[in-house]
Amino acid sequence: MTEPTLSMPLETATSLREEIGKAVVGQAEVVDQVLASLLAGGHVLLEGVPGLGKTLLVRALAKAFGGEFSRIQFTPDLMPADVSGHAIFDPRTQSFSTRKGPVFANLILADEINRAPAKTQSALLEAMQERQATIEGVSHMLPKPFMVLATQNPVEQEGTYPLPEAQLDRFLAKIEIDYPVAEEEVELVRLVTENRVGDILDVDQVRTVLSPDGLVALQEMVSRIRVEPQLADYAVRLVRATRGWPGIAMGAGPRGGIALVRFSRALAALDGRDFTTPDDVRRSVLPVLRHRVATSPESDLDGLSADRLLAGLVDQTPAPRK
Repeated sequence: MTEPTLSMPLETATSLREEIGKAVVGQAEVVDQVLASLLAGGHVLLEGVPGLGKTLLVRALAKAFGGEFSRIQFTPDLMPADVSGHAIFDPRTQSFSTRKGPVFANLILADEINRAPAKTQSALLEAMQERQATIEGVSHMLPKPFMVLATQNPVEQEGTYPLPEAQLDRFLAKIEIDYPVAEEEVELVRLVTENRVGDILDVDQVRTVLSPDGLVALQEMVSRIRVEPQLADYAVRLVRATRGWPGIAMGAGPRGGIALVRFSRALAALDGRDFTTPDDVRRSVLPVLRHRVATSPESDLDGLSADRLLAGLVDQTPAPRK
């Protein structure tokens, strides 16, 4: 396995892309956005209908950097202890031992997170924000790197508990996965059905090209990528514009500007640059801000989505010259 140095962020990112591509057909922009979130040390909310490869993407990503993968299926009867862990009394030793829950992994797939009640969601919120989990009043640090990729179905809303704004804001990005184009879907069907029995998710062909410690070093490298003052100002102007933009009832808070800069740095690293550009900031707007704004009832009636409103905002907000 290769450890990153200052001269090889592009090579490392390209290797991660290539290995994930061995398991995930197409969805290039989605893969880049997930990788950018990983490099920025953030969490991701994946939204898409079932069967688009969300679980496969997460498993391929975990194997590519040698991280420990854990999947939590969120259901209405899931308890906080099912996420963080619990203490078990041993009658032979007359003492308690701690059994850590599935949250103690490098990469967590929180499947259908909006199906669990708020109390259980809060256990995951602590892990996302504090990088720790509390078991019977005792805090335990989570491993590094640590990333949560939560999924939710945008269509099926019956029996769900909408994520509160405070928890939505903890996600660095909200990434929407759409149906693949026709050519990619044909290739997907061919790969899954050729010489295989059943539809088991296969990541055997994905190589481990980076260690967990190497990924932490790469994340630290990304945090040092140069962001000029005028680009930071541009990110703040975009965020502040959401607070008074026609059709947006609630704009993004200051954490939105911070997230724009972090995500922009990671996109620059994926392109092999040690500096950010206005294009990096523009590419970051939709995944970073779409879940941090709320559309007005009038926009909903007119069929204007948050993405469409944000795209108009970007077009009309002057960018700094390169």
